[in-house]
Amino acid sequence: MDNNLIEVGKIVNTHGLRGDVKVIAWMDSPEDFEVINTIYMKTRTELKKLTVEKVRYQKNNLIVKFKEYGDINEVERFKNCVLYAERSELGELPEGTYYIVDLIGLRVVTEEGDEIGVIADVLNTGANDIYDVKREGKRNLLLPVIDDVVKDVDIDGGKVTVHIMEGLDDEV
Repeated sequence: MDNNLIEVGKIVNTHGLRGDVKVIAWMDSPEDFEVINTIYMKTRTELKKLTVEKVRYQKNNLIVKFKEYGDINEVERFKNCVLYAERSELGELPEGTYYIVDLIGLRVVTEEGDEIGVIADVLNTGANDIYDVKREGKRNLLLPVIDDVVKDVDIDGGKVTVHIMEGLDDEV
């Protein structure tokens, strides 16, 4: 998948008869979805380019209307399809905020320079994110993304520097 495309949500159902879809937004602020003009939808066989016509809110979901579809029968097959947007459409991130796609694969090292592993996933717990660090020959290490632990994120340098607090892991 192109690194310029960022996952922004997932179609979970249809809504009404006019081709609207119910979307769970995977963005910190679902309102950011309103500034996106073009969405890419990954189906089993292709990446479809779609034009966002309208965005409405329903409880914790978004109701999205794509210009290309006007009937429930046309969109029913898109349930569970992941939606992507181009980085350029999403604007600048606040300092200290990163796209998950940019973090996955970064090396994780201690302040002393010891290699721990690589970020395999980023989990969102609500309180703070957690880096799931894959290690060679050991079980994965879960590191809370808090100032006391994550000391530096260097996307360009390909590494995250961390301080392992007592009790986080006895095997580091």
